[in-house]
Amino acid sequence: MSQAQNLTCDVAVIGAGTAGLAAAHEAQRAGKRLLLIDDKFEGTVCAHVGCMPSKLLIAASRTAHGVTVADTFGVHVTDWHVDGSEVMARVRRERDKFVAATKKSFADFPEDSLIKARARFSSPGTLVLDDGRAIEAKAIVIATGATAQVPPPLKPIEDRILTNRNVFELTQLPKSLAVVGGGALGLELAQAFSRLGVEVTIFDRSTQIGGIADEEAQQELQSCISNELTLRLGVDVDAEASGEGATLSWSGASSGKKTFEKVLVAAGRKPQLEDLALENSGLALDDKGVPVFDPQTMRCDHSAIYMAGDSDGSLPVLHEASAEGRIAGRNAALHPDAEQHTRMPAFSMVFSEPNAAVVGEPPQSHSLIGRSSYQDQGRAKVDDRAYGIVKIYARPGDGMLTGATVVAPGGEHLAHLLAWCIGAGLTASQVLNMPFYHPTLEEGLRSGLRQICDQAPDTGEIDRNTPPGV
Repeated sequence: MSQAQNLTCDVAVIGAGTAGLAAAHEAQRAGKRLLLIDDKFEGTVCAHVGCMPSKLLIAASRTAHGVTVADTFGVHVTDWHVDGSEVMARVRRERDKFVAATKKSFADFPEDSLIKARARFSSPGTLVLDDGRAIEAKAIVIATGATAQVPPPLKPIEDRILTNRNVFELTQLPKSLAVVGGGALGLELAQAFSRLGVEVTIFDRSTQIGGIADEEAQQELQSCISNELTLRLGVDVDAEASGEGATLSWSGASSGKKTFEKVLVAAGRKPQLEDLALENSGLALDDKGVPVFDPQTMRCDHSAIYMAGDSDGSLPVLHEASAEGRIAGRNAALHPDAEQHTRMPAFSMVFSEPNAAVVGEPPQSHSLIGRSSYQDQGRAKVDDRAYGIVKIYARPGDGMLTGATVVAPGGEHLAHLLAWCIGAGLTASQVLNMPFYHPTLEEGLRSGLRQICDQAPDTGEIDRNTPPGV
């Protein structure tokens, strides 16, 4: 390798997704010589195969579901149908617009700073590209994202399964769909396809769906979801090819065998680190092969290497990836100094109906717990969505909010409200003394907040007036 082939920079960022772009912008803003390395530069996972196309499919399914329940409101719709080809065509058409928008951000960087190649470590501060060049960097940010996992029992049908990478390329809706994995992606897409007329079954080894640990909220979520599709939880699945589809056999909490036209695997995603030759990086790895890092600085031990986004295997959601990218990029630019950053409250969301979310910290043995049911809540009954529950957790003594579990209509908005309150360090009484417009779903939170105040001696004055029907 000739010296002329080598490149040097202050900060090298591997991966041009959400986290990588955030890191690159921070390094550039700090005036550092940057190299952004990616083998495709195809746009972010969120825009291309994640958040946005899934929400486009959910939007179509929500419209279809609205038609099916319209009779409840005295609105009678006849002679309608779902055109699967049109549904999927719109998903791709609008998805491509989001992708194009993310690609425009590449123009924020000098052309010679964008390196289209694969990179791997040859030493802690040196990267070798698959085009033969080497990069000497003062600091490196790993932001390579994650990739879908295919469980070993499904390997026999690996060539015909769907993942988030290809499910949105379907040109027609299948007649039947098996979804392996009841986490966020699996649950969202399963319900969306079901509402569009597809016969859907979810399979999962876990007895829980949607990442909801609270037992009461989990039961409420399963009750709602099982009204629309089949749940096979606590089971192990095997698969074999059958015609153009696949036959799944399952055993455990239940057993059976069924042939499906399509199989969607949503069994989690693993950090995409295999091709980086981390053995040459000098980094300590955890039991999953992920570099050990400090979440307040994103720095790996005392090295000049930083982690960001889904590649670190911690919080696989977009706002966390963006935040981690900013922290990693900022500290890579400051290297060897590193700033400590206070992380925002944990926040995860499933865009099922009802929405399911977990905010802040899980309850401890001493936590105060308030419960808000939406089964008899005014606005929920008006909208014919009287189901769900919100559990709110608080600190003893003053009732400062620490976390929440949300399974409720409009849960995405309720969870945001609670996340902001937790982040601001508000107590239950302080939240109660803020305005709650009538009639809204937000009003339903007041019963849980009042229960916390009843358990906390230092809450102060609170508003205990409840409008009729709330």
